[in-house]
Amino acid sequence: MHSSAHPAPEAGTPEAEPDVRLSVELTSVVAGARRRAVRDGDGQIDTAHLLHSLLEADPAVRAVFADGAQVARLLGYLVQRSIGYGLQWQGTVEDSGAVPVVREASALSPSAEAAMRTAVEAASRRGAAVASGNDLLDALVADPECRAVEVLRRAGVRPEELAPGID
Repeated sequence: MHSSAHPAPEAGTPEAEPDVRLSVELTSVVAGARRRAVRDGDGQIDTAHLLHSLLEADPAVRAVFADGAQVARLLGYLVQRSIGYGLQWQGTVEDSGAVPVVREASALSPSAEAAMRTAVEAASRRGAAVASGNDLLDALVADPECRAVEVLRRAGVRPEELAPGID
């Protein structure tokens, strides 16, 4: 299920962080989230951008949800974000207090950075060389204060039911 690690990314990109080891698929998810953040005029890639990209790109992540209707509702909320739903977030930094705030265009928000680190740590604990989309989904739902969890709840998804083993 896991692919080999992606070649070294360019300096200054979120996935260039030396501690971050991502599957090729997850590297693509981060790149998609970055494009979405830039297109939406957001200064940072937040957890909702990551969730949106995960749902679009990773069939294993979509398979975690109860049915296609849940995925469709989620994607609907996430699409609405760029046309009004997420305007409350524009110009703000997503931060649940996990890491210091760094304001850099197209960098990960503090909450997204924490989720990426948690995903890599989870992969390492299970002996995998790289983090997968499901590692990242588990990390996202583990942070009850992140925007991805807010989106999940608004779409009628109970985050705690997606990853029952998370503390």
